[in-house]
Amino acid sequence: MVASPLLILAGQVGTKERSIRYPGPSPKPMPVTFLAPLAALLYLAATGLQLLHISQRRKQVNRAVFALGLVALLCHAIVAWDSVFVEAGINLGFYKVSAMIFLVINVACVTSLARRPLQNLLVILFPLSALAVLVSTFAPDTLALQTDLSGGMLLHIGSSMLAYAVLTLAAVQSAVLALQDHQLKNRHTRGIVQILPPLQLMETMLFELLWIGVVLLSIAIASGFVFVDDIFAQSLVHKTILTIIAWILFSVLLWGHYQLGWRSQTAVRLTLAGFALLMLAFFGSKMVLELVLHRV
Repeated sequence: MVASPLLILAGQVGTKERSIRYPGPSPKPMPVTFLAPLAALLYLAATGLQLLHISQRRKQVNRAVFALGLVALLCHAIVAWDSVFVEAGINLGFYKVSAMIFLVINVACVTSLARRPLQNLLVILFPLSALAVLVSTFAPDTLALQTDLSGGMLLHIGSSMLAYAVLTLAAVQSAVLALQDHQLKNRHTRGIVQILPPLQLMETMLFELLWIGVVLLSIAIASGFVFVDDIFAQSLVHKTILTIIAWILFSVLLWGHYQLGWRSQTAVRLTLAGFALLMLAFFGSKMVLELVLHRV
């Protein structure tokens, strides 16, 4: 049976090899309680510096921003690993997974800077990452630990996180593209338009991200068919449907772009619609079940 690619992260699906232990509130090691605020401060410092360079209309990646971002990512990685991979099992609670996903998003974005000018996305991603790493460290646990996950389930979880990370970048890129397109149509050539790449390159970057995201999402769905049980239970079926609809929207958009020449506003609308469905499938239901209903 198929699972929503992010359902296992919500801790709500059955697997063929799983036992559960609820950890309760657990004290954090001293290095983590130090590294989490440090990562947040570095993220915010890098954000401020990038905003300064945007105001100065500099288009190149600044070395100081890059260096601060790398150190923040290193601290974030240690915190996220320590939060998710605990001694007794794997903690896939709402806050822990949020920090891990933002880590993957940032790694994908920073890695892409070698070939694509995505540095302006950092002013959105870094502040959110600072919040995620702090909440992940100091908020209470919300979900039972999962142990004895099979290799197939780890593939499912990993591909789901990667798909969500890349499609998040695509959603942010589409929002910036929409702003740029609006400014150009109204002949506003000052401000943010001056520091963004050409519109055609912005569109190319969006569709590159969508291609990668759809491939990863396809792997996540396919692995769900093989490794996840009981997905059509009443409490899970809406999540699966939302994820599949999102996959269809992204796939139709890619087909329409290459076959019918869809661009700009059509691409933005479908990208944001697909991403909103993924947000509802994972974060919406996970937040309600863990933080409101306190189901573990």
